[in-house]
Amino acid sequence: MKKIALITGAKGGIGSAISSQLVKDGYRVIATHSAGSQESAQEWFDANNFNTDQVRLFELDVKDTDQCSERLCGLLEEEGTIDVVINNAGITRDGTFKKMSASDWKEVIDTNLNSLFNITQPLFGHMCEKGAGRIVNISSVNGLKGQFGQTNYSAAKAGMIGFSKALAAEGAKSGVTVNVVAPGYTATPMVSAMNTEVLESIKAQIPMKRLATPEEIAMSVSYLLSDAGAYITGETLSVNGGLYMH
Repeated sequence: MKKIALITGAKGGIGSAISSQLVKDGYRVIATHSAGSQESAQEWFDANNFNTDQVRLFELDVKDTDQCSERLCGLLEEEGTIDVVINNAGITRDGTFKKMSASDWKEVIDTNLNSLFNITQPLFGHMCEKGAGRIVNISSVNGLKGQFGQTNYSAAKAGMIGFSKALAAEGAKSGVTVNVVAPGYTATPMVSAMNTEVLESIKAQIPMKRLATPEEIAMSVSYLLSDAGAYITGETLSVNGGLYMH
């Protein structure tokens, strides 16, 4: 019987790499996508040559607390269990704080941070009752060090780390681990499409002088989910090439 992993933001650069890695690791992946994106989700599914035994597409608005509760409880009944949760959904709405709109603040906090409650809360009790579960939250180097023009994003990503430590304390006695992977700059399609000069200036700041590959982030997640990572909880694994050491 395959273990089942739910991944939010599964279609993104890092999300795709995590989905592919977990399929390789033998998981059945529940890949969430937002309402109205069924067509692009199916295209993503086909492009990665997934089959329905490996990946199930699952429409979900991670910002909608009631919908998440209802749909995830239904998913639990259908699938019987959810063994792993990867909270990876995230957006940016960058701008200096002086000029930041309330909607740009709220949208990032809702998508990147409040989604942790919406996704994890309906499933956490089940994991505790079962006596096993792994939760990995995808934060960012900028949640650790801050970043000019990203007060909303940095606040949300830092909040993920505090959330994970507190939940790890609650889940430990029930065999549920909660950890964070905090990627540095990663060669996703979005980042790779940046202006060449900007990209080179970013690489120049990184001691290893290159971006992470999405696969390197995915393998870090895979490690935390493996038997080798069974005794690790409440930790933040930085995968940033030495950009920020803490």
